[in-house]
Amino acid sequence: MKVYPLLLLAIIIHIAEINAQTPEERLVTLGISLPEMSQPVANYVKWRKVGNLLFLAGTGSDVKGKLGKDLTIEEGYEAARLAGINILATLKAATGDLSKIKQFVKVRGMVNSTPDFYDQPKVINGFSDLMVSVFGEKGKHARAAVGHISLPSNITVEIEVIVELEE
Repeated sequence: MKVYPLLLLAIIIHIAEINAQTPEERLVTLGISLPEMSQPVANYVKWRKVGNLLFLAGTGSDVKGKLGKDLTIEEGYEAARLAGINILATLKAATGDLSKIKQFVKVRGMVNSTPDFYDQPKVINGFSDLMVSVFGEKGKHARAAVGHISLPSNITVEIEVIVELEE
């Protein structure tokens, strides 16, 4: 097995650059601009801070439809990614600076799916992959990805998040 020193060096530099960037800088690198945070559609708040934990209300995207009937796994993945962008907007509004997030603790991903659809984790990976791209190791989280027979307004995914904030 040959080791290619220049390739190895390039990988190390790339990892160092990712670790040196702030979450906001990574968003720019990824070509993502955050939308305005939407207002709650019912009688609840978008987040609640308890100690150094921030609990976010369930958040979806504008993508509608049911996995296993209306949408492919790839379309569901994109819906979860878009929900992630909306969650980032809420986190930014709640903290003022995404660098204040110490780590993602727990994620609950709900997927609008038929009873015979079993790939909910592949759909919610759209969210998880985005958080790791933006936050690196801090974006990794414990997670549940579960199917629901329906979600409000026929949205494709709804995602709840708990993050720990820097002291």
